[in-house]
Amino acid sequence: MKVALYFGSFNPIHVGHLALANYLCEFGGVDELWFVVSPRNPFKQQADLMDDDLRLQLVRLAIADYPKFQACDVEFSLPRPSYTYHTLLKLRELYPEYEFHLLMGADNWPNLRNWYQGERIMSDYPIIVYPRPGYPMEIDDLPANVFFVDAPQFDVSSTFIRESLAAGKDVRFFLHPLVWAALTH
Repeated sequence: MKVALYFGSFNPIHVGHLALANYLCEFGGVDELWFVVSPRNPFKQQADLMDDDLRLQLVRLAIADYPKFQACDVEFSLPRPSYTYHTLLKLRELYPEYEFHLLMGADNWPNLRNWYQGERIMSDYPIIVYPRPGYPMEIDDLPANVFFVDAPQFDVSSTFIRESLAAGKDVRFFLHPLVWAALTH
């Protein structure tokens, strides 16, 4: 089974995350997509993150009615900060029967070589790259195990959602209804 791993803080999960994930499951050649909720990303400030368990719960609420999505909390039991390479090794150990594909945006692709064990990730795992606004891709020069999927682009961010909620804005249509309800009640 091909499983795309969508790493992120999901701070909070929003319709852009869900639409991309849905597109990959229906049109991108993967059987499932796992939302790997990162308790602490080495590139983000901890103070900017909502509570770990809340972010995981919001992901579970948002994906509950779609069987091709799974919430993955494996990084909650790994040393922090979370490094993708360690998570990939742990998932391979726990689920040797699955073929894991790393999902990343075109904004992160140029920096993968700078990640912890980035070269090993590139050599050991198939990578799916999706478009991001403002980050053009040269798809003709991609390595053999890197696949570009021309998914629809949604220029919405979790930062926008958090700032809008803090300002008292009604951004319910940027969130799954259950996530909206959990954040506003």
